[in-house]
Amino acid sequence: MERRTFLRGAVVGSSAAAFGGTLMRGAVYAAPAQPGTGPYGALLAPNANGIALPGGFTSRVIARSGQTVAGTSYTWHSAPDGGACFADGTGWIYVSNSEVNPNGGASAVRFNSSGNVTGAYRILSGTRQNCAGGSTPWNSWLSCEEVSLGYVYETDPRGVDAAVRRAAMGRFKHEAAAADPVRKVVYLTEDETNGCFYRFIPATWGDLSAGTLQVLVAGTAASGSFTWANVPDPDGSPTATRSQVSGAKKFNGGEGCHYADDTVWFTTKGDNRVWRLDLAAGTYALAYDDSLVSGSAPLTGVDNITGSSSGDLYVAEDGGNMEICLITPADVVSPFLRVSGQSGSEITGPAFSPDGTRLYFSSQRGTSGSSSGGITYEVRGPFRS
Repeated sequence: MERRTFLRGAVVGSSAAAFGGTLMRGAVYAAPAQPGTGPYGALLAPNANGIALPGGFTSRVIARSGQTVAGTSYTWHSAPDGGACFADGTGWIYVSNSEVNPNGGASAVRFNSSGNVTGAYRILSGTRQNCAGGSTPWNSWLSCEEVSLGYVYETDPRGVDAAVRRAAMGRFKHEAAAADPVRKVVYLTEDETNGCFYRFIPATWGDLSAGTLQVLVAGTAASGSFTWANVPDPDGSPTATRSQVSGAKKFNGGEGCHYADDTVWFTTKGDNRVWRLDLAAGTYALAYDDSLVSGSAPLTGVDNITGSSSGDLYVAEDGGNMEICLITPADVVSPFLRVSGQSGSEITGPAFSPDGTRLYFSSQRGTSGSSSGGITYEVRGPFRS
C-alpha cells in the first residue's frame, strides 16, 4: 500500500508548500505530499491470529462473540463496537459496545496488573445498536445508540452503578462522544449523511443530567471558522436536531471522535475524511481526505479514532483493507496493523490501556461476516510515548 504524508489541519485548495518531501505545519496545499513511512516500519506477514503487525509487536485474542471469556463464565456479546479503557486499582478495564438492535448494550473485561483477565460482565442492557461512545474524566463510559432518536447512556465500567439514560444530550443517531475537560463540554457526532457535529454543556461539570445541546455552525468550505448555536429542541421530535438551526454545518456520516490538547478530531465515513477542530482558534480544517491522494489511499472507510500519549492518531477502518492506520504529529499516514481473512467485517473500538503499552480493538464480524462472529484482540509492543 502506498503511504503518503499529510498536513494535519492544513487548508485545502491552495498551492502546496513542501520541504524535503514533507509538508510543514501552517502550509496550504492542493494535493498530498510524497509517500512517507510510519514510525514502526513495514508490516510483517500475518501472525497466527491473522494480524499483520510491525516488528516487535504481538497479539492475542481476548474474547469471541457467543463464547465465554477465558477464565470467566460470561458470554461475550455480538458485534463488538466502540470501546475504551479505564484504570482499576493496579489493573484496568476494557469496555465494549454491542451494535445489535434490539438488545445492544455494553460489556466489560477486567484485567489485573499483569494483564491477565480476572472477570467479564454486563454494564448496559436493553438498548439499541450501541455503536461508539466515549469516556469521561470521571471514569464513566458514554454508550451511544446509533438509531433515529437514539439516546446516550452513562455507564459504570465497574458494573456497580446502574446505567443512566442522559436525555439532555439529545436524541439523534448518535455515534461517538469525546469529553473536553478544559471547556467542560462533551462533543458528539451524528451518523447521518447530512449529520451535524454537536457539543453538550452540562449545567454542572461531572453531571450529565442537565445542560445545553449546541450544534456547530460554519460555511460549506472544507476549512474556516466556526461558532456554536443552541439546539432549540434536543428531543428531536417532530423536527430532527440537525434541521433546527440555520447554518449548521453538515457532515457526511459522523463516526469516531477524539479530544486532546485543545483539539478535537472526528471522522466522516461518507466522504472518508478526518476533521480537525482547533478549539483555541475557533477554526476547522481537514486532517485527512483520501480524495486528495494520488494512487492508492493509505486509509479508507474511516471509523473509530483514538490517540496515544505520543500524539499519534489511530484510525480504524470499516472495510477498506481492515487496517488501523496511524496519522502522526508529523502528518504521516501509514498502516499500523492489518487483519486478514475478515473482509466482511470492520475494525472497531481501538483503545489503549492506561499505561499505553496495550492496544485493544475488535473485528466486529470476524471471519464469519456475521454479528455473532466478533473477535476482540489485544496488541502489545514498543508503542512510542
